[in-house]
Amino acid sequence: MRKEPSKQLALEVKDLFKSFDGQTILKKLNLKIPYGQSVGIMGPSGTGKSVLLKCILGLVKYEGQIFNNGKLLTTKNRNILFGSFGMLFQGSALFDSLNVWQNITFKLTSQRRVSNKDALEIAIYLLKDVGLTENVAQLMPAELSGGMQKRVALARALADNPSLLFFDEPTTGLDPLTSSSINELIQSFTNKKNITSLVISHDPLSINQICDEVIFMENGEIGWSGKVSEMKNSKHKLLIDYLSSTKLKK
Repeated sequence: MRKEPSKQLALEVKDLFKSFDGQTILKKLNLKIPYGQSVGIMGPSGTGKSVLLKCILGLVKYEGQIFNNGKLLTTKNRNILFGSFGMLFQGSALFDSLNVWQNITFKLTSQRRVSNKDALEIAIYLLKDVGLTENVAQLMPAELSGGMQKRVALARALADNPSLLFFDEPTTGLDPLTSSSINELIQSFTNKKNITSLVISHDPLSINQICDEVIFMENGEIGWSGKVSEMKNSKHKLLIDYLSSTKLKK
């Protein structure tokens, strides 16, 4: 008897399989993310973390099923069902040709038909929310530090009041102090706004700061999963080795 997807889950992945050129990347992976929870996907390079995210976002074809709010995602309805989601890309991925406020409100002005006047007001409000001043709104991305770009990218991810947020290596290229401040900012927003989030990261320190639950990927499968607080006491050998190379295990 076929089990129906749970309507109590923000995101559910069933039997997800993906291969490239005959090489299996994801092996019948299953994943459940309840509403309001922050889940981290962690693991060594090449274990399928980024491919999993690309499958969820519909950027690559796959076998299996992915549900959002209990509804099966398809090519036709994915954009509709994911109409209210936010994405913080690796490296921020700001548009070089647009200034800060135009970057933040790009989705609002291009898809929601929000006027430039209203968009600027929204952008200024969000800039203050992420710890930046109003005068940053007119600057170009090239005029910002890496940490400032990441804050602007977070403001853009929050611009459409998302219920679901995706983070792809949120602290890549940042120094430890800046990384910690960005992690704290993300954790504060997801808690305060009760946003469901999926965080893809190589960095256990980011996962530890941001997430409630963690999934450790190993060869296209879930090698270990549990609460972040339980991670350091895991007996899983590869996870232990992975954590021992960071300050998290010390």
